[in-house]
Amino acid sequence: MTDINREIRTHDLAPGEVARRAGVAVSALHFYEREGLITSVRTVGNQRRYHRDVLRRIAFVRVSQGVGISLADIRAALATLPEGRTPTKADWARLSRSWRTTLDERITRLEKLRDTLDDCIGCGCLSMQSCRLANPGDTLSEYGDGPVRLLGRS
Repeated sequence: MTDINREIRTHDLAPGEVARRAGVAVSALHFYEREGLITSVRTVGNQRRYHRDVLRRIAFVRVSQGVGISLADIRAALATLPEGRTPTKADWARLSRSWRTTLDERITRLEKLRDTLDDCIGCGCLSMQSCRLANPGDTLSEYGDGPVRLLGRS
Protein backbone atom coordinates (compact mmCIF):
# COMPACT_ATOMS: atom_id res chain seq x y z
CA MET A 1 0.00 0.00 0.00
CA THR A 2 1.47 3.31 -0.99
CA ASP A 3 1.34 6.04 1.62
CA ILE A 4 0.98 9.46 -0.01
CA ASN A 5 0.68 11.23 3.33
CA ARG A 6 4.25 10.62 4.49
CA GLU A 7 6.84 12.97 3.14
CA ILE A 8 9.74 11.79 1.05
CA ARG A 9 13.09 12.08 2.79
CA THR A 10 16.43 12.43 1.07
CA HIS A 11 17.65 9.16 2.58
CA ASP A 12 14.69 7.13 1.29
CA LEU A 13 15.57 4.16 -0.87
CA ALA A 14 14.54 3.25 -4.41
CA PRO A 15 12.97 -0.19 -4.91
CA GLY A 16 16.09 -1.62 -6.54
CA GLU A 17 18.24 -0.59 -3.58
CA VAL A 18 15.78 -2.04 -1.06
CA ALA A 19 15.55 -5.25 -3.05
CA ARG A 20 19.34 -5.57 -3.25
CA ARG A 21 19.88 -4.87 0.43
CA ALA A 22 17.00 -7.08 1.58
CA GLY A 23 17.86 -9.95 -0.76
CA VAL A 24 14.46 -10.03 -2.45
CA ALA A 25 13.14 -9.27 -5.91
CA VAL A 26 11.47 -5.93 -6.60
CA SER A 27 8.32 -7.93 -7.34
CA ALA A 28 8.46 -9.22 -3.75
CA LEU A 29 8.46 -5.62 -2.52
CA HIS A 30 5.35 -4.93 -4.57
CA PHE A 31 3.74 -8.11 -3.22
CA TYR A 32 4.58 -7.15 0.39
CA GLU A 33 3.12 -3.73 -0.27
CA ARG A 34 -0.11 -5.15 -1.72
CA GLU A 35 -0.36 -7.41 1.33
CA GLY A 36 -0.03 -4.43 3.68
CA LEU A 37 3.29 -5.60 5.13
CA ILE A 38 5.31 -2.56 4.04
CA THR A 39 4.55 0.89 2.69
CA SER A 40 6.19 3.28 0.28
CA VAL A 41 5.86 6.90 -0.66
CA ARG A 42 5.73 8.31 -4.16
CA THR A 43 7.97 10.93 -5.67
CA VAL A 44 6.63 13.77 -7.77
CA GLY A 45 7.47 11.55 -10.76
CA ASN A 46 5.31 8.74 -9.24
CA GLN A 47 8.28 6.52 -8.34
CA ARG A 48 8.20 4.44 -5.18
CA ARG A 49 10.55 5.25 -2.34
CA TYR A 50 10.92 3.28 0.87
CA HIS A 51 11.96 4.54 4.28
CA ARG A 52 15.00 2.72 5.64
CA ASP A 53 13.01 1.00 8.39
CA VAL A 54 11.39 -1.12 5.68
CA LEU A 55 14.59 -3.22 5.58
CA ARG A 56 13.96 -4.52 9.11
CA ARG A 57 10.32 -5.13 8.33
CA ILE A 58 11.24 -7.16 5.24
CA ALA A 59 13.77 -9.16 7.26
CA PHE A 60 11.06 -9.82 9.84
CA VAL A 61 8.60 -10.92 7.14
CA ARG A 62 11.12 -13.30 5.58
CA VAL A 63 12.14 -14.88 8.88
CA SER A 64 8.50 -15.16 9.98
CA GLN A 65 7.50 -16.82 6.73
CA GLY A 66 10.47 -19.15 7.08
CA VAL A 67 9.12 -20.53 10.35
CA GLY A 68 5.62 -20.88 8.96
CA ILE A 69 3.86 -17.78 10.28
CA SER A 70 0.97 -16.79 8.01
CA LEU A 71 0.95 -13.49 6.16
CA ALA A 72 -2.18 -12.51 8.06
CA ASP A 73 -0.39 -13.01 11.39
CA ILE A 74 2.68 -11.18 10.12
CA ARG A 75 0.51 -8.27 8.95
CA ALA A 76 -1.27 -8.10 12.31
CA ALA A 77 2.05 -8.12 14.15
CA LEU A 78 3.55 -5.41 11.98
CA ALA A 79 0.45 -3.28 12.53
CA THR A 80 1.38 -3.10 16.22
CA LEU A 81 4.72 -1.46 15.46
CA PRO A 82 5.04 2.31 15.68
CA GLU A 83 4.57 4.54 12.66
CA GLY A 84 6.89 7.45 12.10
CA ARG A 85 9.89 5.91 13.82
CA THR A 86 12.08 2.89 13.37
CA PRO A 87 10.98 0.12 15.72
CA THR A 88 13.33 -0.42 18.65
CA LYS A 89 14.76 -3.66 19.98
CA ALA A 90 12.06 -3.54 22.66
CA ASP A 91 9.35 -3.27 19.98
CA TRP A 92 10.70 -6.34 18.19
CA ALA A 93 11.09 -8.26 21.47
CA ARG A 94 7.46 -7.55 22.43
CA LEU A 95 6.30 -8.70 19.04
CA SER A 96 8.33 -11.93 19.12
CA ARG A 97 7.10 -12.73 22.66
CA SER A 98 3.54 -12.62 21.36
CA TRP A 99 4.31 -15.57 19.06
CA ARG A 100 6.16 -17.70 21.59
CA THR A 101 3.17 -19.93 22.46
CA THR A 102 2.31 -20.48 18.80
CA LEU A 103 5.90 -21.36 17.97
CA ASP A 104 6.18 -23.69 20.98
CA GLU A 105 3.03 -25.51 19.82
CA ARG A 106 4.45 -25.78 16.30
CA ILE A 107 7.72 -27.18 17.68
CA THR A 108 5.77 -29.79 19.66
CA ARG A 109 3.86 -30.85 16.52
CA LEU A 110 7.07 -31.03 14.49
CA GLU A 111 8.78 -33.14 17.15
CA LYS A 112 5.80 -35.50 17.13
CA LEU A 113 6.00 -35.69 13.34
CA ARG A 114 9.74 -36.41 13.51
CA ASP A 115 9.30 -39.10 16.15
CA THR A 116 6.36 -40.91 14.49
CA LEU A 117 6.97 -40.35 10.79
CA ASP A 118 8.48 -43.78 10.22
CA ASP A 119 5.15 -45.35 11.27
CA CYS A 120 3.40 -43.68 8.34
CA ILE A 121 5.91 -43.18 5.52
CA GLY A 122 4.92 -45.01 2.39
CA CYS A 123 1.61 -46.46 3.51
CA GLY A 124 -0.46 -43.91 1.60
CA CYS A 125 -3.74 -45.08 3.07
CA LEU A 126 -4.33 -42.37 5.69
CA SER A 127 -6.73 -44.70 7.48
CA MET A 128 -4.53 -47.37 9.04
CA GLN A 129 -5.19 -47.87 12.70
CA SER A 130 -1.51 -47.43 13.48
CA CYS A 131 -1.26 -44.02 11.76
CA ARG A 132 -0.89 -41.64 14.69
CA LEU A 133 -0.22 -38.64 12.43
CA ALA A 134 -2.85 -38.47 9.72
CA ASN A 135 -5.58 -40.46 11.44
CA PRO A 136 -5.26 -40.45 15.22
CA GLY A 137 -7.86 -42.75 16.72
CA ASP A 138 -8.47 -44.32 13.28
CA THR A 139 -11.50 -42.13 12.59
CA LEU A 140 -11.53 -43.12 8.91
CA SER A 141 -11.58 -46.91 9.42
CA GLU A 142 -15.31 -47.08 8.76
CA TYR A 143 -14.54 -46.34 5.10
CA GLY A 144 -12.13 -49.27 4.78
CA ASP A 145 -8.51 -49.37 3.75
CA GLY A 146 -7.08 -47.12 1.09
CA PRO A 147 -6.77 -43.41 0.36
CA VAL A 148 -10.27 -42.46 1.44
CA ARG A 149 -9.44 -38.79 1.87
CA LEU A 150 -8.61 -38.60 -1.79
CA LEU A 151 -12.15 -39.76 -2.59
CA GLY A 152 -13.66 -36.73 -0.87
CA ARG A 153 -14.93 -38.57 2.21
CA SER A 154 -14.01 -37.37 5.66
